[in-house]
Amino acid sequence: MSVLPIVTYNDPVLREKTKPVEENNQELQTLIDDMFDTMYNSQGVGLAAPQIGKKIQLFVMDADGITDELEEEDSHGPLVIINPKIVETAGEKVKMEEGCLSIPDVRDDVVRPEKVTIEYLDRDFNTKRIEAEGWESRVIQHEYDHLQGVLFLDYLSAFKKRLHKSLLKKIDKGTLQIEYPVVPKKWAGEMKTLRIVFMGSPDFAIPSL
Repeated sequence: MSVLPIVTYNDPVLREKTKPVEENNQELQTLIDDMFDTMYNSQGVGLAAPQIGKKIQLFVMDADGITDELEEEDSHGPLVIINPKIVETAGEKVKMEEGCLSIPDVRDDVVRPEKVTIEYLDRDFNTKRIEAEGWESRVIQHEYDHLQGVLFLDYLSAFKKRLHKSLLKKIDKGTLQIEYPVVPKKWAGEMKTLRIVFMGSPDFAIPSL
C-alpha cells in the first residue's frame, strides 16, 4: 500500500465526469487500499478517484472521526463506494463548512440536504443501499459530486469565490505549502509538500474531503 499524490484545484481531471468501474480485479483492490492510505495520511474523511487522477466512479470515506465527536450521530464506518447512485435526498437543507483535499486551506459554508440514500457496489462488488444523515451524508454528497466533476466551490456565490481568489491562485501555481503529497496542475507531476487542511465549526475541526 502507498500514499498517492493528490491532484489540486484547476486540474482538468477534477472537472471531468467519471466512468463506471467494470471489473473487480487486483488492480482495483490495490487502488482502494492506496486511496485509504492517502486519505488517512492527509487527515481527510473522504477521497474520490478523480482526486488521485483516476476517471472512475469510486470513492472511499470514513466519517467515524467526525461522528465520534458528535455522540448523537452514527456512522457506517470506513466505506468503499463504487458506481454510486443517489436514490433520494431528504430532510432540511443544512449549512455546514466544507473543505477539500484538492483545494487546501479553502473552506466555506455549503448548503446540502440533511439526509441521503445511496446505492452502490462495495469492494467485493456486492450491491449495497444505505441511508445516511448529518456529517456522513455530507461526506457522501461531497465525494459523489467529485464523480460528476463538481467541486464545493461551485455552490458558492461570485462574491464568496472572490474572497478565496488569492489562495486559489497559490494552489494553481503550486506555491502553497501543504503537508501531504500533491500534484499542482502547473508542476507536471512534481511532488510538492503542503499543509494539512481542516474543515470545521467554531467548536471542533474536521478533516477535509
